[in-house]
Amino acid sequence: MSNGIFTLPIPKNEPISQYGANTEEREALQAQLKDYRSEVIDIPMYIDGKDVRTDNFGESRCPHDHQHLLAKFHKATTQNIHDAIDTALAARKKWAALPWENRAAVFLRAAELITTTYRYKINAATMLTQSKNAFQAEIDSVCEFADFLRFNVKYMEEIYTEQPPENSPGCWNRVEYRGLEGFVLAITPFNFTAIAGNLPSCAAMMGNVVVWKPSDTQVYSAKVIIDIFKEAGLPDGVINVVYGVDQEISDIAGTHPELAGVHFTGSTNVFRSFYKLIGDNISTYKSYPRIVGETGGKDFIVAHPSFDDIDALSTALVRGSFEFQGQKCSAASRAYIPKSLWPQLKAKMGEQLATIKVGPTEDFSNFVNAVIDKRAFDKISGFIDKAKASDEAEIIFGGSYDDSKGYFIDPTVVLCSNPHFTTMVDEIFGPVLSVYVYEDDQFEETLKLVDTSTQYALTGSIMSKCRYGVQTALEALEHSAGNFYINDKCTGAVVGQQPFGGSRASGTNDKAGSKANLQRWVSTRTIKEVLVPATEYTYPFLG
Repeated sequence: MSNGIFTLPIPKNEPISQYGANTEEREALQAQLKDYRSEVIDIPMYIDGKDVRTDNFGESRCPHDHQHLLAKFHKATTQNIHDAIDTALAARKKWAALPWENRAAVFLRAAELITTTYRYKINAATMLTQSKNAFQAEIDSVCEFADFLRFNVKYMEEIYTEQPPENSPGCWNRVEYRGLEGFVLAITPFNFTAIAGNLPSCAAMMGNVVVWKPSDTQVYSAKVIIDIFKEAGLPDGVINVVYGVDQEISDIAGTHPELAGVHFTGSTNVFRSFYKLIGDNISTYKSYPRIVGETGGKDFIVAHPSFDDIDALSTALVRGSFEFQGQKCSAASRAYIPKSLWPQLKAKMGEQLATIKVGPTEDFSNFVNAVIDKRAFDKISGFIDKAKASDEAEIIFGGSYDDSKGYFIDPTVVLCSNPHFTTMVDEIFGPVLSVYVYEDDQFEETLKLVDTSTQYALTGSIMSKCRYGVQTALEALEHSAGNFYINDKCTGAVVGQQPFGGSRASGTNDKAGSKANLQRWVSTRTIKEVLVPATEYTYPFLG
């Protein structure tokens, strides 16, 4: 029995390990990388607290060394999906009834395990299976993942403490926050281990049960997430994991009468298919499913003519575009540069790009690594080929690619004379930045172009030393980016500081890393208790 009003620790962002040369942390991480490289592991599904195998295998390989097999994972059958749903539903009542502080303790313990016992394991898994360099893996799989868990349980506490401020004489009003009736389906992407861990866990901590389908190209680090949750004491059946299914998960889980919600990060088209599927089957469900999605982006950086800090502008473009090979939903993919700044900026970018090394993650001197798989490689290189063949575009840096060893694509900058050229408007999700140079006196017209030339609205940045320029951009681009940056690159949202999400074709803007997202995973019940019930039906004026 709980007889206390409990207050959770105040969360702080996890400090980032730097992995500098000759440090103990680098040696420990390198040893873990070597250990993971030394064997091919078997990755079962996880249903009802048990390992489930089918012997229908998918493969997990290093994108930067695609001949190297890291693991074989077991693909789900349709029966496995049904079992995962049934198990979740069977676990729901007991998990939802568990006092909230016990649920919080599970995920606080998970955060501690991530940053201690599992720090090098989850970092190395992310480096190998998603081809992130040590710094990018650290800020993702360790720091952001732990931040999600620590801040989310604090948001949970804040939600539960929100109660009606008024009570009529003789009444006590209160609100309880229940988990959703049914199960939540979590669909997660390859690019962030933290997102893969956050989507199922934030729903679970609010008293929900989850069926989780990770990306096939992230299964290796997903296994580490499950290991962490198991060691943290997550009860059996609360989060169940199936691999290797796409259409099947839609057909079965997406149309199940007990579907209570979908928590999704991935492509715009896939999310739209889920939205349509739910709409087409709306009479099937016990309750209207909550639909939360973060999808595609075509993120921008706009330079105002006043921004003559060329070093800062070039750094924002290079880091914003080419960190993790441009495979961030927030990555800078299009830039609008005033004509007066372009010659200096072009020269500076050339200097910076000439120093960037491309190669495997195990070589810590490589800034850029491989894109995730053959499908991504072909798509991105196809855009580069279109630019090479067009008279509306010119590749001024990069443009080379090679998949003989790994899926390597050099950081590529495309100068476009047509602001509607395909690389300026279509999502590429790779290390390709398109630049449009505008006349200095056309700043406001260019902002209209930024706002209307794509369907997305995820992140964006204005670089300006003029406050009028900043304000003009804020007003003109009000709905163009859910995360807007001033004098910075358009990537790097930090949990507890910049809640993340966008609208239009970029998602439902429910802001991962905020209380707003967690509120989507509860159903409130208002309770009015009359302390002394009325005994007369008449009104005073009738007397």
